[in-house]
Amino acid sequence: MKGEGSSASAKKVAIVLTGGSKIRVRSAGTRDEALVSSGVFRGLVSIGGDNSLALELDDSVKGEKGLVRLIPLNALLAVDVLEAVKPEEEKRAESQAAPGYFR
Repeated sequence: MKGEGSSASAKKVAIVLTGGSKIRVRSAGTRDEALVSSGVFRGLVSIGGDNSLALELDDSVKGEKGLVRLIPLNALLAVDVLEAVKPEEEKRAESQAAPGYFR
């Protein structure tokens, strides 16, 4: 009986939406139907104090490939992560003092 719960209690990795991840978004559209957009997540954008999700559209809709769609966060209904990109580790460059300073 001890082995049955081990998979459920295993440590789960936190989900992080990173730039470059492929996603599908359902957002507020017409009165009867949600707007479905799919493509590559490019980040969050703030316009006039409102935050939006930036999505570079794929070829799922003819003529829209490569366009960047900004979807206000308050219009999001669902976000499907189709292919997650691992977050890059924080890069810390060793700061070198200019010659002659702080010797």
